[in-house]
Amino acid sequence: MNNNKKIGKIGEEIAGKYLEENGYQIIERNYYCKLGEIDIIAKQKDIMVFVEVKTRKNINYGSPSEAVNKIKQRHIYNVARYYICINRIKNIQLRFDVIEVIYLNGIFKCNHIKQIM
Repeated sequence: MNNNKKIGKIGEEIAGKYLEENGYQIIERNYYCKLGEIDIIAKQKDIMVFVEVKTRKNINYGSPSEAVNKIKQRHIYNVARYYICINRIKNIQLRFDVIEVIYLNGIFKCNHIKQIM
């Protein structure tokens, strides 16, 4: 596994811990289907939250959330629809979030951006 993938995996673990510490229940991690992947599917009270985690070692090329462009958002939305259909989920609010994990000077910092779409 290359260094970027290791940093990404660590970022996903940190994001998961952050969510749990803030009252979210993790339902799935790295949910994959034929349409793509969602990093974390969680539940907070009566809201199902689909979370994209973006981890970066620097912000030279912009914030991590900027990588979640319209195309990526469409993929996340389609995977979420598939997940909801396959699992026959009804009558629940949905939300799409991004958690930016930035690794600077040996320290990971989280920025939770709610309702990206």
